[in-house]
This record gives sequence, structure tokens and C-alpha cells, in this order.
Amino acid sequence: MSFKDQIKQDLSDVFLNLDEFADLHRIEGNEVPVVIDSDIMAKLSKIGDNRIHGMDEADMVIMGKASDLPKNLDPGRLLNLDGREVIVVTTTSEMGLVQIAVRQNRMS
Repeated sequence: MSFKDQIKQDLSDVFLNLDEFADLHRIEGNEVPVVIDSDIMAKLSKIGDNRIHGMDEADMVIMGKASDLPKNLDPGRLLNLDGREVIVVTTTSEMGLVQIAVRQNRMS
């Protein structure tokens, strides 16, 4: 098994495993296992950088498998998370894991 194959397997078997780190959340009407980090600003301020990739605007980061999440995650897009609208700030994808930085939609 290659290193990339092992990472993909760990993504499902460990990081996004409901018995380990992930929880089920409804994203755009679909229940998917994701990890939500709402302490991102505190963590970034501890390392002295709260302006990484637009994170200064984000309230939380949603991490999940690319195959489980919507394809169009452009900045400014409204995303329905557990019945409430959040706004996509930035999105990164690496080795099948998508990280979506979002902020609360203060208009709703």
C-alpha cells in the first residue's frame, strides 16, 4: 500500500470515524461525518498568526471527505450546516480532505 493510499484509509478509518473524532452533521441536507473546529481563532492566536488564508474572518472550520461535501465551495457561498446558514470564507483540499473555513451569517 502506498503512502497516499494509507492516508486515504486513515482519513476514513480514524479521523472521520464516528467513534474517534467525527460527528454526523447535516450539510446541504445530507448527513455526513465531519470534524468541526470552532476554536480555530484561539489556536491561531497562540501560534501568533490569525491571518492564515482568511482565517481572521472565520468562526469555525469544517473538515470532511471531498466525496461527502458539496463541490461548489467558493468564498461567499451560503452553506446550510445543521439547519443554519453559514458563509464560506475559504476552502482548501488536500489528499481527499476538505477544510472549509466558515463564518456565521449574521443577517439570518
